[in-house]
Amino acid sequence: MIWNKAISHTGLLQNIISDRGPNFTSALCTNLHNLFGTKLSFSKYFHPQTDGLAERMIQTLEDMIRIFCVYGLEFKDSDGFTHYWCTLIPALELAYTTSIHSSTGKKPEML
Repeated sequence: MIWNKAISHTGLLQNIISDRGPNFTSALCTNLHNLFGTKLSFSKYFHPQTDGLAERMIQTLEDMIRIFCVYGLEFKDSDGFTHYWCTLIPALELAYTTSIHSSTGKKPEML
């Protein structure tokens, strides 16, 4: 699942910054970091800059998904094709990760 849902889409990350969440400190995750050679860094406790970036990213993704959800579980585009909002999540992810962000001047994958 990790390969299909994450690595195959984004490639191997060089560094991951975590807030010490249990999903990043588990033995499985530690072994995966060792296997893939990924460096795991932890943000400082209550570090507003790091926390703010993560919260802003979550808010942006929520806004993107909300736009599609207003149409309901399915909607038709201008060509008459029916779409389900959940099938658009990979496209939203691609749009987010490949866009240059105003706060950094870079794409998220470059940080």
